[in-house]
Amino acid sequence: MIDLKTHFDHEQLFVPQVKALVDHIGFSPEEWQTARLLINPPSFHVIAVTLLAELHGRMGYFPAIIRLKPIPNSTPPQFQVAEVINLQAVRDEARMHRW
Repeated sequence: MIDLKTHFDHEQLFVPQVKALVDHIGFSPEEWQTARLLINPPSFHVIAVTLLAELHGRMGYFPAIIRLKPIPNSTPPQFQVAEVINLQAVRDEARMHRW
């Protein structure tokens, strides 16, 4: 598990901040293309989609992501994995519907 704490400066461009975040992982080019990754994207949508673009560029495909759902009646609020979404499979299926 690689736990990257994200705090982005809203006064700076996000693309270089995402690149620096991903660079911090320290994978080699070969590791980027062969590692089996499951991504829990940041909740801030602009960072999340920029992160996916950066990862796709390094990996050559979209990674799988997890969707969390709240655990009913938990205090403090807790979450559990609801599903794993294979983004590459979603992309590949969508390509079948091109005109």
